[in-house]
Amino acid sequence: MVIPSRLTEYIVAAMVIILAPGPSVLFVIARAISWGRKVAIFTVAGNVTGSFVLSVFVAIGLGPLLQRSELAYTGIQWAGGLYLMYLGVDAIRHRAVHAADMRNQGDSAPTVARSIKDGFWVGSLNPKAMVFYAAVLPQFIDRERGSVTAQLILLGAIFSILAFISDGTWGLLAGTARQWLATDANRLEKLRAGGGSIMIMLGVAVLISAVVGP
Repeated sequence: MVIPSRLTEYIVAAMVIILAPGPSVLFVIARAISWGRKVAIFTVAGNVTGSFVLSVFVAIGLGPLLQRSELAYTGIQWAGGLYLMYLGVDAIRHRAVHAADMRNQGDSAPTVARSIKDGFWVGSLNPKAMVFYAAVLPQFIDRERGSVTAQLILLGAIFSILAFISDGTWGLLAGTARQWLATDANRLEKLRAGGGSIMIMLGVAVLISAVVGP
């Protein structure tokens, strides 16, 4: 297995996008507020599993293409950067709706299996993660050093491990402070707006990288 030379830089970039409260983090926080830490942690387990499966599909689809085409590589960067900015703007515009959704998850706590299943589908369909895998992650591979697909899968696995640690921490904190979060929607709105701002900045960084090159 080839270890990309910019692994440390990649970990920093991955943590930036992971810490930005997107669909997965908000879903975990919502579960924690409604039903506590146990449900939140099992939701995280399902979520990162779904996220890794998504990364494998992206790697298999993009790996051969990125290895052959510089134009495709640049085009994916532009599309991904613009879409990240769109997601960030949408998060800020609809922060009140998202905050209300987080506080209204229902009265009946899901089982362990249901928590894992729900988390899996949120992770595997997460647009923020999809854009990261497709547009940001490829910037950290070494095309001349071996299989791009294998490198993409490795970086996707690292992302999932980091996400489990980070999202699990979100779940534990939200589960502990569930009453404090649930009683003031403004706190959740600020959380969502902060995540949106980070996504916009990351999108801008991707576009700058596409213009100036590695």
